[in-house]
Amino acid sequence: MAGMVPRNFIDDLLNRVDIVEVIDARVPLKKKGREYWACCPFHGEKSASFSVSPGKQFYHCFGCQKSGNAVGFLMDYDHMEFVEAIESLAQSLGLEVPYEKGSAPAKPAAGLDAMYQTMDRVRNTSRRSSSKPRRRSSISKTVVSAARPPKPLPSAMRRRAGIT
Repeated sequence: MAGMVPRNFIDDLLNRVDIVEVIDARVPLKKKGREYWACCPFHGEKSASFSVSPGKQFYHCFGCQKSGNAVGFLMDYDHMEFVEAIESLAQSLGLEVPYEKGSAPAKPAAGLDAMYQTMDRVRNTSRRSSSKPRRRSSISKTVVSAARPPKPLPSAMRRRAGIT
């Protein structure tokens, strides 16, 4: 790895950044009490289930269960890598990101964006197809029922039929 961002810088950055400003720049928020609310940007919905807590510096969607801090939001919403999200937040605060070992992270190859988009489409398609219930065929029911031994008749039916 070319260089890593020190953990203490990340903690300091998260303490300085206001998650409400970060999210409100991308998704319009409405204040209700102490929290801010909006329709979730990660799934389609008609009522607001996306909550942003300025006191906790945390967001949570009660519909799709996505949650996290400002870095996680940028990674999910803007499809950024972790270091890119850190750099974006630092730039918005006018800070320079320090890297361990004195080097910046390597930039991904140019063709990887198209590959990641294709992988996202495949993942979303497979999620849709796996959510459909599977039908059982009538052949498997027949095979299963033929393998079971017949149930014994109740004693009252055996007496009527003359079977002892």
